[in-house]
Amino acid sequence: MDTKTIGLLGGRGYVGQEIIKLLVNHKYLNITSIFSSSKAGQSVPLNVGNELLYQDLSLDKIVLFDEDAFILALPNNESQNYVDLIHRHNPQAIIVDLSADHRFDQAWEYRVPELSETVQSTKISNPGCYASAMQFMLEPLKNILAGPVHLYGISGYSGAGATPNSRNDQEALQDSILPYSLVSHLHEKEVKAHSYPEILFTPHVGNFFRGIMMTGNFILLESMSADEIYNLFVKHYQSEQLICIQPELPNLQDVQNTSNVIMGGFAVDQEINRLTFCCALDNLLKGAATQTVQNLNSAFGWDDNLGII
Repeated sequence: MDTKTIGLLGGRGYVGQEIIKLLVNHKYLNITSIFSSSKAGQSVPLNVGNELLYQDLSLDKIVLFDEDAFILALPNNESQNYVDLIHRHNPQAIIVDLSADHRFDQAWEYRVPELSETVQSTKISNPGCYASAMQFMLEPLKNILAGPVHLYGISGYSGAGATPNSRNDQEALQDSILPYSLVSHLHEKEVKAHSYPEILFTPHVGNFFRGIMMTGNFILLESMSADEIYNLFVKHYQSEQLICIQPELPNLQDVQNTSNVIMGGFAVDQEINRLTFCCALDNLLKGAATQTVQNLNSAFGWDDNLGII
């Protein structure tokens, strides 16, 4: 396989740093340019081999190179100008957008790796972190559900980004959990569009740095035991190396700093056909950076998990 070159736009943030870690250890993906508005000219601390400097991300100063692919790790509502710039510079380049800007755009290929076919487009929209957890939970169940699904998610404060704001304020989070966007969260809309149309999702931020714990309540069309549901999930995900199905409840510490997803704790109230279970993943890795590399691998015709496992 030929080595491919990668440019990263937005390398300063938490997810950008995780992407750099994954790429410098990938045998066939070579990160050759990293752009940041606030760190232009400074050394990239996680680089190995030849030293890289952060390039200027400002639209009026940015100078693109001839990479095979570009990753956009930018805040929501900021990617389109850079997409246009890349298209003018190199129309054949693959683009992976981590923001929500193209998750509802039919011209872009929205892809959750374990739930999707091989990449067919040069424009790939990465899923959101909460939305990924919800879709992993929903996928084996979509044809046996009755009515709305209720999902409660709690994320580490890294999900609020590195820029100080009300959801990563350490004083506000001390000994506390902060609910936010109680209705119509963007990831709720994302799951409705791409997985299951009746979602009721409530997000929270906890006083820990990374990871997501998602709890779902589902009403089944017919009575099933917890063992039957467990076996359904085991069969569905048996070929997916990053997804672990277990009878026990997942522990957030077991997924932090990993690319793994753990689902478990299956419990059924058979009087009302209610199923409840949990999903844990690392919001910075499997919720963002890992799926970016998986989608790049697929776009180049490789196995999704190359360089990850």
